[in-house]
Amino acid sequence: MFKRFARTARTVAAGLRSVVTPAYLVRSLDDTVADPADVYADEEMPTVQEIETAAAAYVDAADLARAADRSKRQAKKVLGRLPAGLYGRFLVERVRSSRQTPDLEAIRATYKRLDLGPVPMKDVAASLRITEAVQAALVEPDATPVLVAA
Repeated sequence: MFKRFARTARTVAAGLRSVVTPAYLVRSLDDTVADPADVYADEEMPTVQEIETAAAAYVDAADLARAADRSKRQAKKVLGRLPAGLYGRFLVERVRSSRQTPDLEAIRATYKRLDLGPVPMKDVAASLRITEAVQAALVEPDATPVLVAA
């Protein structure tokens, strides 16, 4: 009973935080990275209308993807615990993945054994973040709205 109440309280608190302090108000400027080398040249720039259409489509698709991921996670909670077998018209089985990932523990052990220092790491590619702009005038009534390119 207490666990369910605690989980509900955390969910409500997270929801309130997302409404009271939206991400655009608490974002750090340190999160931004330089533009990639292949950005549009001035003569190639699409119109603002084309950019807004593409951005709206991107945001909508991202929302649909998040909803799909949530649905998959909910379904997997039930399906992941099933033993392999045929259930109605669905076959549940577990198969070996063809994807591989580096064994970081083995790499660290090898680096330590050979006294090579820490394992070299690099940042992953920058993520594209699209946010609908909010005019500064809504926050500060006397402020002049400024468009900031992100």
